[in-house]
Amino acid sequence: MKYAEGNAAELKDKFWNEMSGSSYVMLQFDADPHSAAPMTASLDKHANHAIWFFAGRDSRWAQLGPATATYASKGHDLFARFAGMLTEETDRARLDKQWSNFVEAWFPGGKDDPNLLFLRMDLGDASIWSGELGALTTAKMALGMTIRNEVAGKHVETAL
Repeated sequence: MKYAEGNAAELKDKFWNEMSGSSYVMLQFDADPHSAAPMTASLDKHANHAIWFFAGRDSRWAQLGPATATYASKGHDLFARFAGMLTEETDRARLDKQWSNFVEAWFPGGKDDPNLLFLRMDLGDASIWSGELGALTTAKMALGMTIRNEVAGKHVETAL
């Protein structure tokens, strides 16, 4: 894998911080680009190796398998694409930890709803782009000036 010159640790930290503020991703199965759909990722700040999703057993997500998610932060100052394996999470303690009123609104039977499918996405490779350009760089772009040096190092390919 080719790694860009950006600071991987810094961009990974920024990625997790941004995701904690807005955890919506476009998720799709690798084998089916038409499966892309918005999903809410359920995060655990102490588990930077996986994210969780709640879905219905009657949904496309029940097929499990290799998937890719794309992310754009609220302020569009960070973008990411990350890959992983979707599997069913069977740990009840994890379910309890990730459960919320927002999830319960989708599953009237609560944590024991027969249609509830709790998914874990074990994370693998990722590409992260910083979109923070700053006022001076933005002004240079508006004037048509070259900004290549200012944006160098704003992208990394790494493992999450």
